Amino acid sequence: MSEAPLWAPDPGAASESPMAALMAHCAALRGAPFASYDELHAWSVSDREGFWSAVWDHADIVGEKGDVVLRDGDEMPGAAFFPEARLSFAENLLRQRGPGDAIVFRGEDRVALRLSWDELRARVSRLQQAFEALGVGPGDRVAAMLPNLPDTVAAMLAATSLGAIWSSCSPDFGERGVLDRFGQIAPKVFLVCDGYWYAGRLQDVDEKAVAVARELGSHTLVVPYVGRAAELAAKIEGARDLETALAPHAPGEPRFTRLPFGHPLYVLFSSGTTGIPKCIVHSAGGTLIQHLKEQRYHCGLEPGQRLFYFTTCGWMMWNWLVSGLASGTTLCLYDGSPFHPGPEVLFDYARDERFDFFGTSAKFIDAVRKAGLEPARTHDLSSVRTIASTGSPLSPEGFDFVYGGIRPGVHLASISGGTDIVSCFVLGIPTKPVWRGEIQGPGLGMAVDVFDEEGRPVRGEKGELVCTRPFPSMPVGFWNDPDGARYHAAYFDRFPGIWCHGDFAEWTTHGGMVIHGRSDATLNPGGVRIGTAEIYNQVERMDEVVEALCVGQEWDGDVRVVLFVRLAEGVALDDELVSAIQARIRSGASPRHVPARVLAVDDIPRTKSGKITELAVREVIHGRPVKNVEALANPEALEHFAGRAELRS
Repeated sequence: MSEAPLWAPDPGAASESPMAALMAHCAALRGAPFASYDELHAWSVSDREGFWSAVWDHADIVGEKGDVVLRDGDEMPGAAFFPEARLSFAENLLRQRGPGDAIVFRGEDRVALRLSWDELRARVSRLQQAFEALGVGPGDRVAAMLPNLPDTVAAMLAATSLGAIWSSCSPDFGERGVLDRFGQIAPKVFLVCDGYWYAGRLQDVDEKAVAVARELGSHTLVVPYVGRAAELAAKIEGARDLETALAPHAPGEPRFTRLPFGHPLYVLFSSGTTGIPKCIVHSAGGTLIQHLKEQRYHCGLEPGQRLFYFTTCGWMMWNWLVSGLASGTTLCLYDGSPFHPGPEVLFDYARDERFDFFGTSAKFIDAVRKAGLEPARTHDLSSVRTIASTGSPLSPEGFDFVYGGIRPGVHLASISGGTDIVSCFVLGIPTKPVWRGEIQGPGLGMAVDVFDEEGRPVRGEKGELVCTRPFPSMPVGFWNDPDGARYHAAYFDRFPGIWCHGDFAEWTTHGGMVIHGRSDATLNPGGVRIGTAEIYNQVERMDEVVEALCVGQEWDGDVRVVLFVRLAEGVALDDELVSAIQARIRSGASPRHVPARVLAVDDIPRTKSGKITELAVREVIHGRPVKNVEALANPEALEHFAGRAELRS
């Protein structure tokens, strides 16, 4: 990688950071100081009881902790953290009071709202009463097809305050996609919006909402956003608009049901591109303590700071974002296109509201670069201390652009984890340098490693990202998987007793990590494993290429690399450009990475959370059916890959 770091922490700021405070707290417990983050991390993995107990105390989690921190700690799955504890997730997120902003919201250029802490608590109280009137209690499911609204956050808090299990998706999901998810968990209450705005246009959901509500048979509440809640509610048998449902209930103090640490909190869903989505059940305690650790210590968030992450309610980053309330931060929510009414809209928002933390995706950073924006020149982003990137690997050039074009001197935290753990395995570390193209290192308490095909730890080689010891945010299990067989098969079949995450990864000489893509999308020409991210890092640097997708095609008893490119406006894929692409990949990656075929497409399929879906394309080019087209945001894009004559020669 580079000879010098792109960023190094200011020694004074690092010594006063929440991470430094936690390190001092843990050192006092251990009876000896820690010389570095790496030493603290090693202790957090070797003494998990001591470490997670310290996080509970130092983060001041509200609840009864109990005497036992970890039971059956060598069992994976099977370990139980804080088995005697009782807590309420919602109670921990609603500790703050007063007139200060709890939530700031922008819906493109159409809607702007603010909720104080007192207003949020009052809203939760009324929603809580409305849910109770519908019979909602511990273990019931409340499902929401909603935009990223303040009311979405309030409804989640109201449901979980009662011990109910929350699940959400974004309103752009198709009817089948919603039912494939919520139909599995049989929600008692279904929340749906009355429409939403995207790219300046009103998006109608009436037909879909009516069909989904009829199929689910749940109590349906229509949440107002575009001014049509009563109109839509009238079309759904038995439904009410939310304000009508709240009318009998006066605001008061929210009440909180404290339940076991392992009580289910969320049902999240896998992307579903290879079949019906898996229903991944996460616990209240595991989610809370993991998010507090990541946000307070790895992200350095403190009360009064402003936290933004661009996400929809169908991506786990929404669940991660809303946990920021537990650290007393103001949530800055945005819904709609990140490029409407102009490509600078999110940077306008960051400037106006003085974000401390700006979270986004690698694809957004690349899109900003290719749009020719330079927020560092046009916007005062001096308040932004941290920029986080996830969703796909951030290329080395993406690192360069953040520091050159967005915010010099910022802490750039590339992070990676997943829906499976509703958190991160590797992420930012505010007391260590940032090196070009590298995630800084493993999270505290996470025994992360890279294994070869034989299950042996490797350094300087690519392999499978694993976690060798249990951690609190492991799923409770999968819904409708009573013997745990599907859960075990998803993560533990590859290496017994070891969590195998499905990412293709590599340690760096700095103790950081590079993610090379998903293992199931890894290419294998000539028996050599190649990560797709290595190819994207090269080709997407070219101005002619907007984005790319790479798959392995079974060919002549082997696998050959096929690269599809979406080109910039006015660019044609001629022999000269193909040669330039291949030369760039050969020199920047290796000869083995060079695609045998380079083909142009008008669009690239992606999941609802914005990730390109290599697996669906791989199925299409081999003439196999895609098992769950409803999981795609733009399934029509698959037509660009089917039946290509170039793939038959």
